[in-house]
Amino acid sequence: MSTLKDGDLAPEIDLDDERGERFHLSSLRGRKVVLYFYPRANTPGCTVEACEFRDHAREFAGRNAVIVGVSPDKPAAQLKFKEGKSLPFTLLADVDRTAAEAYGVWKEKNMYGKKVMGIERTTFVIGEDGRIERVFRKVKAAGHAGQVLETVR
Repeated sequence: MSTLKDGDLAPEIDLDDERGERFHLSSLRGRKVVLYFYPRANTPGCTVEACEFRDHAREFAGRNAVIVGVSPDKPAAQLKFKEGKSLPFTLLADVDRTAAEAYGVWKEKNMYGKKVMGIERTTFVIGEDGRIERVFRKVKAAGHAGQVLETVR
């Protein structure tokens, strides 16, 4: 598992979105991308994070930035989350965790005293050239979207 850092070329992502349509990260070249990995749709922390990105979506768009969320959920769960929270951005279904592993966010975590594998909440700001400009690791959901917006200005 690699540890990506500022300046690295962002690994390609080839996954289904919430509607089961194929998505390629490379299709967004020429725009900034806020790529955020979250553990699970419709859970408290993930909802806070997604809704904050939703609430700042116009500001991100005004800076030529596209928001893309990724979790191991199936497309149907992503669609329910997107529609239920009126999320105006793409959610990707990383069911086999290929993107999470490529980005180094599939990690061992402690949950209630047990060690389990899961997504470490992480956000990557990717430049127009496809290179990583900023990595936010071990993200706390509340207030995170505002932090990211500051780096995209």
